[in-house]
Amino acid sequence: MFVLLWVAFNIFLLVWIVLTSLKRSKDVFDAPYQLAAAPQWDNYVSAWSVAEFGTAFANSVLIVGISAVLVVGLAAPAAYMLSRARTRSAGPLTTFFAIGMGIPLQAVIIPIFVLMQNISSFCNEQFGWWDDRLSLGMIYVATSLPFAVFLLTGFFQSLPEELEEAAALDGASTLRIFGRVMLPLAQPGLITALVLTTVSLWNETLLALVLIVDTDQQTLPQALLGLYGTMQYTSNWGGLFAGLVVVVLPVVLAYWWAGRRIIEGLTVGAGK
Repeated sequence: MFVLLWVAFNIFLLVWIVLTSLKRSKDVFDAPYQLAAAPQWDNYVSAWSVAEFGTAFANSVLIVGISAVLVVGLAAPAAYMLSRARTRSAGPLTTFFAIGMGIPLQAVIIPIFVLMQNISSFCNEQFGWWDDRLSLGMIYVATSLPFAVFLLTGFFQSLPEELEEAAALDGASTLRIFGRVMLPLAQPGLITALVLTTVSLWNETLLALVLIVDTDQQTLPQALLGLYGTMQYTSNWGGLFAGLVVVVLPVVLAYWWAGRRIIEGLTVGAGK
């Protein structure tokens, strides 16, 4: 019952934000729960142009997309080896990744900043070029790996070993077994890890604020904060809610798409 109430509240909140984004700024406070008399689609145009959402959206897609793919690409073989290893170090290594999930980002933000500054200075001196988006992507991969490895380790452990043994008897190597047998079976887990990583990085703000200085390289959460500062002085609250919709809607669509794919993958696996 509590879960249903929580889901209903979140759906109501999402619908309210979308409807408010179409109101005049005056109506946002005067009639917060009423429909807009005339939809103000200009709010989206204003938010997109004032906050430069086009550049920020492209940066977020580039950084988050590449980082999420790298996270899953690195976590999958690591998780597979940890789930199938028979050595004494496999258990402690899995625990090590689990511990990494519990380290708060705020506790290591200063070392991260110093490390990225040193890398940036070195590359600028040696090669004359560095892009802060690379710094952000590297940290995104490093901070997202513990969760992805921990999640996929449990998923690989749930898969039967009989197919691996049969493939090994046919002469398949470990690499071939992993690529041809285990990865297709692990598709639901891989999609889950990819989507959860994408969603968490899409909403990430602290690291972006610390590592990204150039406005041409800022991500959507940074652009939304800039929009909030601008709209606060211009009192364009409808435009601010329009900016919220632009940031939130891709995450909602990702969950909707992922839910269907995960169910399909589980159904195919059960059928086989």
